[in-house]
Amino acid sequence: MDRRRTFSGVSWETKTGYCRAIRVGDNIYVSGTAPIDAEGKTFAPGDAYDQTRFCLQRIQKALQDLGSDCQDVVRTRLYVTDISRSAEYAQAHHEFFAAHPPANTMVEVRALVDPEMLVEVEVEAICQS
Repeated sequence: MDRRRTFSGVSWETKTGYCRAIRVGDNIYVSGTAPIDAEGKTFAPGDAYDQTRFCLQRIQKALQDLGSDCQDVVRTRLYVTDISRSAEYAQAHHEFFAAHPPANTMVEVRALVDPEMLVEVEVEAICQS
């Protein structure tokens, strides 16, 4: 089966040996995507909405690199460090997926790699193209 990969260029990909997303047939799996900017720093420290939106923009780009887009997403997972801010994470999620809602899970975790990170997002998509 054909496998295609895309990379976002963050240093974590080469340091730990993973790609941003991989397409296997019609299935696309997007790695956990954290709010890390081009300089390797946490984007928008303290802002749950902006961090989530940043992650989803990076995910959308990965999907597009593999011939897909947000309408093909069937599952999203948000790992958050403060569940009391769920409305902020949900607002950004809604902007990307309201027209084609996927199954979704949001869970609170004790910590992410950097204490300034409030969210990490992963998705799965199924597309036929």
